[in-house]
Amino acid sequence: MSTALPLVAVGLLLLATVLIGVYGLRISRTTSDFFVASRTVRPVWNASAISGEYLSAGTFLGLSGLALLAGSEAFWFPVGYAAGYLLVLLFVAGPLRRSGAYTIPDFVQARLDSVTARRVTSVLVLVIGWLYVVPQLHGAALVIAAVAPVPPWVGSVGVAAVVCVVVAAGGMRSITYVQAFQYWVKLTALTVPVVVLLLALGADGGPLADSPAHDPAVVFPHAQGPAGSDLYATTSLLLALLLGTIGLPHVLVRFYTSPDGGSARRTTVVVIVMISVFYMVSSTLGLVARVVAPDLAEPGLADTVVLTLPTRVVPGVGGELLGALVVAGAFAAFLGTSSGLVVALAGVVSQDLFGGTVRSFRWSAVACTLVPLAVALVTIPQGLVTSVGTVFVFAASALSPVILLGVWWRGLTARGAVAGMVVGAVLCATALLASSALVTGYGVAPSGGDGAVPGWVRALLAQPAAWTIPLATATVVVVSLLDRRGPPLRADRILRRLHVPERPRR
Repeated sequence: MSTALPLVAVGLLLLATVLIGVYGLRISRTTSDFFVASRTVRPVWNASAISGEYLSAGTFLGLSGLALLAGSEAFWFPVGYAAGYLLVLLFVAGPLRRSGAYTIPDFVQARLDSVTARRVTSVLVLVIGWLYVVPQLHGAALVIAAVAPVPPWVGSVGVAAVVCVVVAAGGMRSITYVQAFQYWVKLTALTVPVVVLLLALGADGGPLADSPAHDPAVVFPHAQGPAGSDLYATTSLLLALLLGTIGLPHVLVRFYTSPDGGSARRTTVVVIVMISVFYMVSSTLGLVARVVAPDLAEPGLADTVVLTLPTRVVPGVGGELLGALVVAGAFAAFLGTSSGLVVALAGVVSQDLFGGTVRSFRWSAVACTLVPLAVALVTIPQGLVTSVGTVFVFAASALSPVILLGVWWRGLTARGAVAGMVVGAVLCATALLASSALVTGYGVAPSGGDGAVPGWVRALLAQPAAWTIPLATATVVVVSLLDRRGPPLRADRILRRLHVPERPRR
């Protein structure tokens, strides 16, 4: 792929992002504008923005790469991602909007009347957010290094700089417009190449006309089909993806921008449709990659397959233009998700440390961008899908039980919530770090030798959601039941507010 076209495409995307952000800045004046867009975002517009921030580097680049590497195992990720929003629709979308909170820590403090619970929640929100931003910056570095002769850090720094400027300037109001625009850029950037690639591959005399590579047995060997999936690993992964969505701060904060609880629920329905369409397109690219680019099925290299497919299948200028469109879509993915995360994190930091003013929000946005940028610059990128999946496991273990029980169980206490969050976070972090140590060989015996780690232990550590989530939930319930102080006195009033629908507007 030539250098000029991709760089022009990225430049145009960045320019459009800044201009849309400036438009949002013109109408962002109040504190409510910066934190929740004054709660005036309508369902379709809000759904576009949510989809724009939810479809991250892991989906845009990593899903096709994982399908190339792992076969049908990769398709559990889009199933879990989309179904997670069904749980959000059923259990938390309406109640969280009716809570009147600005952030997840706001909700926890209002529900439990506890500053300690709020502080623990704030720490977890920051950890989850920063863990999620880092893969976006790694993805930007990966793309810029693949298409231009520049150092990888240029991509990470460029995305961080644009996100920082747009978020700090206009807050939630500005980012809503930006993210909605970026969803449609991402969908277009994959849909057009998929259609063109399928037409090219199916044409007479196309690249596969005389090739056996289109044989399903070659594309998907039996060992990489559903029958080859590990039951425990698949179940644990789906549990993490389903419940992890409920614990993602940048997802939940967008529901606070809806006018009312009913609008939040309608928004969620539209989101499920939008992201499902995107996942179908992205998954199709993964199938095409298994036919056209099996030589790229190597860890680290597989994440670039979306970038290389257009020029490999479509010769000449057409392939170059398609490749440039994909690069622009990839940067839209990095920008959209990073922007949503920084908005959510800046709101938490601003309210918890600096009083929640517009000025403090802006400085918090700068800080919340610089921290993950520093981490991204000194760490080595891993598989994008698996990196994002790790965040879902952590969120599902540490935050989701408290959010669900806070909405639906009167008996929840502050001590129970704090204990559950700490236990879930510690167990999940310990398991993931131990699994990483097993993979890299740090301080453990290799499998099969003396003192080897059994395979079932490796499975439990690699996919811990199936046991960390139940243990965290049990901790919340048991400690709450044993807490002599009991639930807060105003629990009934708060729960009534969460579950009683608003009066219809005339």
